[in-house]
Amino acid sequence: METKKNIKLKIALVCVLAFLIVLIGGFYIYTLSYYRADSTAVASMTAADVMIDRRGNDIIFRPSPDKDLSTALIFYPGGKVEYIAYAPLLEQLTREGLTCVLVKMPFNLAFFNLSAADRVYELLPEIKNWYIGGHALGGVMASSYVWKDSTHVRGLVLLGAYPFTSSSLPTLAVYGSEDVKLEKKKLEGVKNVVEIMGGNSAGFGNYGDQFGDGTATITREDQQAQTVRAVMDFIGNKNK
Repeated sequence: METKKNIKLKIALVCVLAFLIVLIGGFYIYTLSYYRADSTAVASMTAADVMIDRRGNDIIFRPSPDKDLSTALIFYPGGKVEYIAYAPLLEQLTREGLTCVLVKMPFNLAFFNLSAADRVYELLPEIKNWYIGGHALGGVMASSYVWKDSTHVRGLVLLGAYPFTSSSLPTLAVYGSEDVKLEKKKLEGVKNVVEIMGGNSAGFGNYGDQFGDGTATITREDQQAQTVRAVMDFIGNKNK
């Protein structure tokens, strides 16, 4: 006959197991809900004027051979956003001569692979000037990555995001004036800040409206065009 102690232990183990099952199940359901890339983003993956190279879970956007191919941007997508939603923005940057690497994150959450940039360096050994950045959660996680190791990186690009902590690394922060969720006080230590009047958070990508975001008064295309100019000006100045 089982002792009361053994019975209590079994009950406790069953309760713990049930809790873990509920926790894992809840997380799985949570990850199934994310912002999908829109038709514009999907169509941009077949752009004729940009070379698109898939390497495992990462996508490399390569400029035409007549451009300077020594500089690249590693991009961490926003939280719970399908990563190809940023293809239109990165393609525009690539047309300006910037190699871009769009990193896919586990469960569409960048904090599950903070060091994803490490594998990218090995993919493109010819790159001399590395930049890293991201949108929203992706930007914060990119900042956290360079806080731990900035030896490869010349600058940080934050879109609708704030730095993880203060740093001497050259940083550009771009945000929309209608982004009501961004804690703008956390940008006070950033020297290069660009506010896009009428822009919001979701305008940096192509995935529709975002819950809790402000309402943009400019088009997504306009916001992304202004973002491209800000990023290229920042990188151009740092590469001189």
